[in-house]
Amino acid sequence: MRDRGEEDVLLGSLLPDGVRWAEGTGEPDGPCPYPEEEALMARAVPGRRREFAAARVCAHRALAALGAAPGPLLRGRRGAPAWPARTVGSITHCAGYRAAAVAPAGRLLALGIDAEPHAPLPPGVRGAVAFGPEEAWLRTAAAGRPDLAWDRLLFSAKESVYKAWSGYGGAWLGFEDAEVSWWPGTDTAPDGMPHAADRDRDAANPLSSAPDTAPDGHPPRPARARAGRLRAAGRFRARLLVAPPPPAPVGPHPFPRVLDGRWLVREGLLLTAVVVPRPVPPPHRTAPKEHP
Repeated sequence: MRDRGEEDVLLGSLLPDGVRWAEGTGEPDGPCPYPEEEALMARAVPGRRREFAAARVCAHRALAALGAAPGPLLRGRRGAPAWPARTVGSITHCAGYRAAAVAPAGRLLALGIDAEPHAPLPPGVRGAVAFGPEEAWLRTAAAGRPDLAWDRLLFSAKESVYKAWSGYGGAWLGFEDAEVSWWPGTDTAPDGMPHAADRDRDAANPLSSAPDTAPDGHPPRPARARAGRLRAAGRFRARLLVAPPPPAPVGPHPFPRVLDGRWLVREGLLLTAVVVPRPVPPPHRTAPKEHP
């Protein structure tokens, strides 16, 4: 597995400050970092075991960057990773790529990431993913940018939403239970104007969106054009059509009905990420003292 250098960053360009992440490409090799993890895949085929191990390596690297104590990362509810206490996270892998992202539960309510090959969905799958206005939007988007696999993007966005929902403690969430809309460009809505809700939210909580500059002060790398390679990036919004789960044990804040995310297409891959910030309490104001 090859670690990606700064110029090759994919997942990190979708995540805000405070989230620690790790990613790798190439053929996976080597066992899981802990025997307890290896035992989870004892009955899996060799290729599946290698992918699982490579993803667990990314998860441990991300947790180490967060300062978490080392230890096996086992399975929790519905097979998702059982992240350490006071930590939220998400993990993903597809052919040739794997990644993990983690953050303190004191800063985020939930986190979801997903990686897919940038290719149209197999025949028959699209009808199980797109519902209501999504199908019409897919046709419109494909007419404007036929080089992008919009149906796969929709699938991935809903996967990231589900992972965030599940990590918070939500029950089953079907593809029909979330309605997704998106727009190309990092900070503009379809009409070309900044989205008012995003602008107001970002000003109140910097964790709610990815930074507008990379750590070296340059514009986000996914926005740069590279000759001979398809690059596209933007935002999406998911509206939950079912009641949110009850507040998780990590805090009293309810899961929001509307989630914002980011997406990226590059190097034959499609990535999506959903970050659910913990609401920032209003500043405490003391009543002015009365003077005699």
